[in-house]
Amino acid sequence: MHSFRNWLAEDLGEGDHTTLATVASSVRGTASLLAKSEGLLAGVQVALDFFSFVDASLTATVHMRDGERIRPGDRVFELSGSARSLLIGERVALNLMQRMSGIATLTDKYVQALKGTSAVLLDTRKTTPGFRWAEKEAVRIGGGQNHRFGLYDRILIKDNHIDHGGGIGPVLDATRRYVANKNLTIPVEIEVRNRAELQQVLDLGVGCVHRILLDNFSVDQVREAVEWIAGKFETEVSGGIHLGNIRAYAEAGVQFISVGALTHQAVSLDLSLKTVME
Repeated sequence: MHSFRNWLAEDLGEGDHTTLATVASSVRGTASLLAKSEGLLAGVQVALDFFSFVDASLTATVHMRDGERIRPGDRVFELSGSARSLLIGERVALNLMQRMSGIATLTDKYVQALKGTSAVLLDTRKTTPGFRWAEKEAVRIGGGQNHRFGLYDRILIKDNHIDHGGGIGPVLDATRRYVANKNLTIPVEIEVRNRAELQQVLDLGVGCVHRILLDNFSVDQVREAVEWIAGKFETEVSGGIHLGNIRAYAEAGVQFISVGALTHQAVSLDLSLKTVME
């Protein structure tokens, strides 16, 4: 609800002067959401909830749901009620549905590339400020899973933390103390950049680290690292992953593959929202 308020305020400001000046409050209309390209649909429920936030008296007829495949000409839903409300809410609703559907469509392509393997596709925090929950929901609709939502629900020790914290040994000791003092139950993950750092985590991370993140490792390096880790920790790889190589990484034995491109390189799907007067 907080996001809806912010989204509407950004667009509406002190009021939709164009609609208020030209459309009488008594006019009723119907808005139809139509697909103009192929892909995976996402954001239907979010859009309907947003329109309900704009005007709870609007009524909806839903033909397609999140996760369904769409083609040009498919009718997703219709909304009926105050023409003013439909015009005020249309751009925000359309923007979020196009963005979410684009992310879901790209995620689905990665999921299909992993079919038959046991690797789990994860998103990242490379999201649009103020829109993260919707983008991560789109990843989920597309068949991926969500990594941490923010800085608070997982300890992820990255290269900058290691460099600023004095090295792997000191940061792991500090993490143990911090987790104990705060009585935290969140997972601890640490990023390694090479074999030497991996060996340090294998030696020092027992009882503290849950997952090792192999950063910018080649496929052969991942295969070798998975053998060294030998199931003692969960394994994840990130960096340089794309549709052309993700299956090779999965077949190297890594459990989780995180891909920032799911959200920061997705292209919005082409949809339209046509409003007619009743």
